[in-house]
Amino acid sequence: MSVKPEAASALFAGPFALATLSAPGGPPFPALVTPDARVTDLRSASGDAGLAMRGLLDDWEAVVPRLTALADDGAAERKPLAEFRVHAPVEPRQVFQSGANYRRHVIDLHVAHRAPDDDRCEDERRAEAAEIMDRRAAEDLPYVFIGLPSAITGPYDDVVLPAWAEKPDWELELAAVIGRPAHRISVEEAPAYVAGYTIANDLTDRATVFRRDMPQIGTDWLRSKNAPGFTPLGPWIVPAASIADPDDLRLTLKLNGETMQDESTKDMIFGLARMVSYASQTARLLPGDLVLTGSPAGNGMHWGRLLRDGDVMDGSITGLGAQRTRCVAEAAQ
Repeated sequence: MSVKPEAASALFAGPFALATLSAPGGPPFPALVTPDARVTDLRSASGDAGLAMRGLLDDWEAVVPRLTALADDGAAERKPLAEFRVHAPVEPRQVFQSGANYRRHVIDLHVAHRAPDDDRCEDERRAEAAEIMDRRAAEDLPYVFIGLPSAITGPYDDVVLPAWAEKPDWELELAAVIGRPAHRISVEEAPAYVAGYTIANDLTDRATVFRRDMPQIGTDWLRSKNAPGFTPLGPWIVPAASIADPDDLRLTLKLNGETMQDESTKDMIFGLARMVSYASQTARLLPGDLVLTGSPAGNGMHWGRLLRDGDVMDGSITGLGAQRTRCVAEAAQ
């Protein structure tokens, strides 16, 4: 059973957003959502009974004007959003994830992991970390790795905490949805390849991030991040044209009503365009792919409070709406 939001549709920016919905007992379909919580089935509007969200994104530049006109059409058939289930807005072919991309978060980690023989005061160590972050932003590269589409779930679906996950944690993130094939594009070109933005919560089991049997290998993102349902996504894709500056949005995550993460994307070390450009230097980004941009300070490890059965996470980003997911312990086998 999923936990429903109170008024999520009133929260997104612009004249419309895109969602993947289903009626009771029916298949998922792409829909146009207006700010008054009304939806239009885009299969009917387009005359294509087999239309899926990725089909829209495959032809994004041509589709946007038609969607804009449909949102303005007072005669278009619309139904209440409350009649439908909200799924993850897109099924990507590829998911690009990022770590260590928020300045304050990384500085906090640097200060917390003090060497035993480092007797400097916290202010000195924090100043050193800030200098390292400035140098990294100017000279270094983003840290990007690959996630699995099978980890994605809907924005209001329950999240099953696997029995083996000893330290499950939250990571609210801004995600870019790619709208054109992109390979080796520049930072300046990157915004033109983004169809829109959505919300991702990139759950991580901290206990399995590093391999105990092979510490020299480093991080094990398959094990720690890719359990089914570990990436709640959505509720909407908000077109890029409706978001004035993706590098100036507020991310807020609440756990059982208590604010845990509350930070602006201004704090990102590498901005969204740089992240998209960097991922494209190696991979060929495809329409519908996701580029996650990292998570700010305030994870469970920081608070000493990790996810448990019955916890409810509320995540929101300026202009993109809100998601609410409940944690459920995996049933005993």
